[in-house]
Amino acid sequence: MTASLDQPTTTSTPTTATRETLEDYTLRFAPRSYRKWSTGVVAVSALGGIAYLADFAIGANIGISYGTTNALWGIAIFAVVIFATGLPLAYYAARYNIDLDLITRGSGFGYYGSVVTNVIFASFTFIFFALEGSIMAQGLRLGLHVPVWLGYAVSTLVIFPLVIYGMKVLSTLQVWTTPLWLILMVLPFGYLLISHPSSVSTFFSYGPDADFGSMLLAAGVCLSLIAQIAEQIDYLRFMPPKTPSNSRRWWTAVLLAGPGWVIFGAVKQVIGLFLAVYIIAQVDGGTAIANQPVHQFLEIYRGFLPGWLAMTLAVVLVVISQVKINVTNAYSGSLAWTNSYTRLTRHYPGRLVFLGFNLVIALVLMEANMFDFLNTILGFYANCGMAWIVVVASDIVFNKYLLRLSPMAPEFRRGMLYAVNPVGFVSMAVAAGVSIVVFFGGLGSGIKPYSPLVAIGLALVLPPVLAILTRGKYYLRRSDDGLELPMYDSDGNPSGEVLTCHVCRQEYERPDMAACQTHNAAICSLCLSTDKLADHVLPLQS
Repeated sequence: MTASLDQPTTTSTPTTATRETLEDYTLRFAPRSYRKWSTGVVAVSALGGIAYLADFAIGANIGISYGTTNALWGIAIFAVVIFATGLPLAYYAARYNIDLDLITRGSGFGYYGSVVTNVIFASFTFIFFALEGSIMAQGLRLGLHVPVWLGYAVSTLVIFPLVIYGMKVLSTLQVWTTPLWLILMVLPFGYLLISHPSSVSTFFSYGPDADFGSMLLAAGVCLSLIAQIAEQIDYLRFMPPKTPSNSRRWWTAVLLAGPGWVIFGAVKQVIGLFLAVYIIAQVDGGTAIANQPVHQFLEIYRGFLPGWLAMTLAVVLVVISQVKINVTNAYSGSLAWTNSYTRLTRHYPGRLVFLGFNLVIALVLMEANMFDFLNTILGFYANCGMAWIVVVASDIVFNKYLLRLSPMAPEFRRGMLYAVNPVGFVSMAVAAGVSIVVFFGGLGSGIKPYSPLVAIGLALVLPPVLAILTRGKYYLRRSDDGLELPMYDSDGNPSGEVLTCHVCRQEYERPDMAACQTHNAAICSLCLSTDKLADHVLPLQS
């Protein structure tokens, strides 16, 4: 079936879903007409989202639990895994201008199968929103004597208005606050290295000797951050088209703002561990506060600044850091919940509904004092996050590029994909399930520290095995979307040609469109998603 591009004769007004998603293309391909930012602005905006202080708390916690040597090796393992798995995902997002949910659909999970990964990602956003909000509440209590329960509420409510307008506001916020954040973060670390050189030897001698099991336990906590690549991709999908003239800048931005985020994350974890060891060694009662970033920076600032200024800068750093990351957590979480709900119910309630929903869950976690159970929560979550991300990366690298069993170009539109693809869905379920059993000691205490390796190994191997067994049968329900216009331009970028959706009467670019089953016209991906009767969905192609 090949549709012509006749103008539709019906008239209608844009739906709520259409109007709202045009702001930031919540559920769909991001068109080049909207992507007006330079590669540099997109990269800085994406990296602005990693300003969080949770890395300092994570580094401190694993160092206190396992010692400096084991923590450093754990951080190194974490960095290698994150970079290797994040690279193919970041490339696909920037090249094809789609978020990780849309990538996941066509990389082994199917149209409905990727809903479970959206729930995993949404969980990541509210867990880390709660963690960052807890750190902000600690800063407000220390600097302004705000009760902790009220600090939790303030750190949650202040984010809502900043996230309403999507990428346009977020990019401006990230670009303007990043220089001040960098200065406030680097200053105390540099001061310690210059004025207290003995702190370096104290740092390296802290804790027990090297032990492989402890290294993996430390790495498991750090690897809970593996889903951060999805938040980086929420920015990277707005990259401009890759052309011969901007190729070097394009790749630099993708590498730094995509998998490269882990370099900055690992550095922050090492700094957090360094500051924690210094406080334990030099400050009375330091053990009780060494894993709290606001105290880490306050104690160091006090060494070279007046007390009032040290307190002010510590609180300012905490507030800036938490706002920078939690606008991203809230934004990405609202996208994830909205995607899942819209696909399952074929109804779009509005992204702001799920923005509020995500913030409420985060607030409940904060009030439940999740900070005291950080290692356990993050270690458990890491198994689910690793299973998802590694499966998608494995599908792209092995099934797309090596075996050629998975379609090279990503597909995300309803009607083009099977409901569930066992290649990714089963691989993730097995990898996550077995590694969680290992994590809780279900297969014996001896193998318990190795749950990260179990998750990574199974998620890496199972996708190509299942793709070979199924012969790639369940990737595409159709190979033809019924439209004559080419999908990509001469440089391999998604086409900028515009078509009109005959349902919502809005114009969208070619990659977001497909032919309608019942009309001689085109229909956009969101109208396909909300088609309750499947009247417009193309039939199975033999």
